[in-house]
Amino acid sequence: MVLWKGPLKIVTTGPLLGLQLDRGQPLALQVERWIRALVNSQTLPVGTRLPSTRALALDLGISRGVVVGAYAQLAAEGYIELRRGASPAVAATGRAPEDVRVDPDVPIARARATCLPDFGFFPRRDWLAVTRTILQRARGGDFSYGEPFGAGALRLQLAPFLARTREVVAVPDRTAIFAGATQALLALGAVLRAGGARRIAVEDPSHRWRRNTIAASGLEIMPVPVDEEGLRVDRIGDVSAVVVSPDHQFPLGVSLSPRRRRELVEWAAAEDALVIEHDYDVHFRYDQSRTGALQGLAPEHVAYLGSTSALLAPAVRVGWGVLPARLVEPVAYNLFATAIGAPRLTQLALAEFIARGYLDRHLRRTTTAFRKRRQALVEALNRDLPQARLQGSAVGLYLSVALPDGVDEAKLLAGARRRGVALDGFDEHGVERHEPGLVLGFASAPEPTLAYAVELLADAWEEAVSRA
Repeated sequence: MVLWKGPLKIVTTGPLLGLQLDRGQPLALQVERWIRALVNSQTLPVGTRLPSTRALALDLGISRGVVVGAYAQLAAEGYIELRRGASPAVAATGRAPEDVRVDPDVPIARARATCLPDFGFFPRRDWLAVTRTILQRARGGDFSYGEPFGAGALRLQLAPFLARTREVVAVPDRTAIFAGATQALLALGAVLRAGGARRIAVEDPSHRWRRNTIAASGLEIMPVPVDEEGLRVDRIGDVSAVVVSPDHQFPLGVSLSPRRRRELVEWAAAEDALVIEHDYDVHFRYDQSRTGALQGLAPEHVAYLGSTSALLAPAVRVGWGVLPARLVEPVAYNLFATAIGAPRLTQLALAEFIARGYLDRHLRRTTTAFRKRRQALVEALNRDLPQARLQGSAVGLYLSVALPDGVDEAKLLAGARRRGVALDGFDEHGVERHEPGLVLGFASAPEPTLAYAVELLADAWEEAVSRA
């Protein structure tokens, strides 16, 4: 017998979590779902320390690898924080308390959007390296406001990157830097209105956040229908500008056909109008086809907008606009008058990130991963929901699915969301009524999660049809 000498030492490894697991279902998905629910209900408040992966695995009688995978996914979604040398903790991004009512059109209420990348892929080590570099070599002037149009170092790197990856006719002097593409769209709207414009055309359906941004600039929105060839150019009407996403339209997923592209730039030239091209997620292509940006056809009539939101993460908050010559000065003045300029240190870090080839490497890595996830989602839909009809190009961060007659979009969305599936509907992003459909994001979830989500969606589908 061994006698214990001294006080008994008890090590605290976080609260006990009474998770009930079904051994017939994927264990990691169940751990994710339970912890999400505990965070959303505020049973686990912000800052609560969670059990270590080893402790939770012992508590539940499962392998540590299952918990490691679940924690990684929850961290990527922003529910928990994982830091080396510290206990996992609940992050400050959970759902608002039940007694706090939030308008569904306010971004915080839909922070887990369907068209976001996997934040777990964010290249932290590379970003840290370039941040250290730019801070070490920064001179005094680099800590000032800088140029309203954006840091010259970033514009020098960004213009050739856009030229070689998207065939944009880009030069640094016409490339403006914004705090995201939303600010770019708002600035262009303000400049157009100051120049006498009153109406602007938008695709219908199109993302309602985009329409809200345009409306905030004071322009009247004129919806233009979209079909299998993209924007109906013949329906644009009397407007000074039109906003389009030619290569991956949200939410329908369609691409503007070559014929419509020619018609659109011809319309812009004839009317001396502006086309605003929002190029969100087209750097991710999963087939051999490659289409250049619309801006390359008419650089003096198309303003090309993009951002780091899909390429890296929304938190970087860097967007860009490649502008016609006549808009350079008024946009620069607008930037100076409203924000002086986008965060300068982040711009310098991104410039170094591109110069070292890190952005190209990151795109190769994430495109490979997202291609596998897209294929997993397609296979799951073909297996469990053969009634769904996929549409659109093999590009971007989401799939568009047309619904057959007899399936009520609103009921299906409600049922899927009750089951924890994040998705959008075609009609809920439209001004006019539109044929029903779904937008399914695949980039932010691993393959097993996508397969399980389709099973839940199939249950919601059956429920919606049975109640029709």
